[in-house]
Amino acid sequence: MADFDDLLAANRDYAEKFDDGGFDGVAHAGVAIVTCMDSRIEPLAMLGLGLGDAKIFRNPGGRVTPQAMEALVLGVHLLNVKRILIVPHTRCAVASNTEAELRAKLAESAGQDASWLHLHVVDDQVRALAEDVAKVRSHPFVPEDVKVGGFIYDVDTGLLNQKV
Repeated sequence: MADFDDLLAANRDYAEKFDDGGFDGVAHAGVAIVTCMDSRIEPLAMLGLGLGDAKIFRNPGGRVTPQAMEALVLGVHLLNVKRILIVPHTRCAVASNTEAELRAKLAESAGQDASWLHLHVVDDQVRALAEDVAKVRSHPFVPEDVKVGGFIYDVDTGLLNQKV
């Protein structure tokens, strides 16, 4: 239990000042973001948004996986999402390593064979981004009036660059 004491103490401090309860759970700015799990990305802050404004789905590489697509469909139909941003980023581990390189790094770190592990690397971020945008735009549960854009976030400048 002591492994989390620092985080639980920080949470108690957070909760003492917390006055954002009572939100209804919809995306008040009508935005959904699919982005990478990278800790250099602050999805709300990078768009000038705040708590309750957007639905956020994160995974390695910021890809539109089946789980991300499920979240987007729910967001569009139940949570006020009208605009979807797909946002991978510069210097991403899954876009700057081969699957073999990542497996080797994992094997070294874990001390066990990782050759069987499937990792979703991206060999061309712009092409993968275009594919993901097309996947969302063509989904039967994403209406045509929902705007979908593909952007690359620069982790060194904080800027978004629209690619699709």
